[in-house]
Amino acid sequence: MTTRGTRTRRGRAGRWVAALLATVALGLLLAACGSSKSTSTGSTAAGGPVATGSGATSSKPGAGKPAITIGDKNFPEENILGSLYAQALEAKGYKVTLKDNIGSTEITYKALTAGRIDMYPEYTGVLLTAVAEKTTAPKSAEQAYSEAKQFVEGHGLTLLDRTPFYDSDALVATKAYASKHKITKIEDLVPLGKSVKLGAPPEFATRFEGLKGVEKEYGFKPTFKPIAIELSYKALEGGQADVENVFSTDGQLLGGKFKVIEDPKHVFGFQNVAPVVKQSVVSAEGPAFAETLNKVSSLLTTQAIQQMNAAVSIDKQSATAVAQQFLAANGLG
Repeated sequence: MTTRGTRTRRGRAGRWVAALLATVALGLLLAACGSSKSTSTGSTAAGGPVATGSGATSSKPGAGKPAITIGDKNFPEENILGSLYAQALEAKGYKVTLKDNIGSTEITYKALTAGRIDMYPEYTGVLLTAVAEKTTAPKSAEQAYSEAKQFVEGHGLTLLDRTPFYDSDALVATKAYASKHKITKIEDLVPLGKSVKLGAPPEFATRFEGLKGVEKEYGFKPTFKPIAIELSYKALEGGQADVENVFSTDGQLLGGKFKVIEDPKHVFGFQNVAPVVKQSVVSAEGPAFAETLNKVSSLLTTQAIQQMNAAVSIDKQSATAVAQQFLAANGLG
């Protein structure tokens, strides 16, 4: 992101909160009496824990329940999701520790099964391919969720409700590159072959919902360049990559600078988010635990998550602050 572009984007990203607040203002006024705010959930680099004070009283459903450790993966959308779930639970009186930036799916799932965390937000399609190691793509979002839930339930875990939005991997190029080579869908990249520098995180090279699937389904064999997630758009704009693997709900895609390359064969799958949680934790925490998390998930439309992503990635607000604003605007803070 350039300094010159920041100011314009900052104004645009900042307006999402005001619009959201206006939408729910009447409802908040009607239900305003006695609403308690959660304390801010902090974040740390490299998966460090953040102890959070819940300010619980005996009247809150989380009071006296076992402490919960939530993890999230190593990119902004996951940080936002982790903060949303943690702060919503805190507002109900639960004692929560948030571990940010644990790593990829493979690393974060291992942290869950090893007992270092109790839950984390996961993408249903990624869970099927990166953890369950399935190579047959689901035909629908419903099938992806059902298969993912069935898999984790065989390992002492469960999936709570899925979000309305789904965030799949996507291939993008600058509009200039896409126009020059007449690229609208992945098939259009095939004749360019090795001349295409495809940038993506290292794990993209080993996943079916990644380079393996792209090669198998489309016959596209580019030159792969490992590039960290946070450098994706800089790599495109700086010429280190011609095509980059990003996420379809990235805030950067709101500005019109980049062309999303269509994936008609759905190699990148169906990627609704659902918290994956230890079944023992769901039972121990009582019904308000799952109800609270499901309520948060139900509000996460594509527009909502993309605007929050823009506020973090472009406007440079913290995931904690953006989550707090969203929850307050929806009466969950």
